[in-house]
Amino acid sequence: MEERYYDLVFIVRPATPEEEIKKVLAVVEHTVAEKGGKIEKTEHWGTRKLAYRVAKHREGIYVHQEIRTTHGELIAELERRLRVQDNVIKYQTVRLDEDLKRQKKLSLKREKRAARRPRRFGSRILNRKKLTPA
Repeated sequence: MEERYYDLVFIVRPATPEEEIKKVLAVVEHTVAEKGGKIEKTEHWGTRKLAYRVAKHREGIYVHQEIRTTHGELIAELERRLRVQDNVIKYQTVRLDEDLKRQKKLSLKREKRAARRPRRFGSRILNRKKLTPA
């Protein structure tokens, strides 16, 4: 099975102590290790204002993680565990590998198109083989 990349962002209540945030991170790390995944990066974005009220809060503490796994059920289990956590008010998981494949495919198309297209220097078109004015 092929490896997949995911972005996980969750928002914790603003009054949550640092120890509680570390407990939530420990739960996520344990679940990922249990299912055979790997956490590539963890970032604490800090307290930020929310676009709209969520669970009677106007701001929250954001945490971002990049996860690599071959098992799709890992994400379902992570979301279930985040849903049960009282301190987590919102979470979102986004699969990235499809976007990376699409970007790679588009860049290959651009390179092919650029290779077919003659190069222009000012008002003259140069022949690729001879590099002399056509």
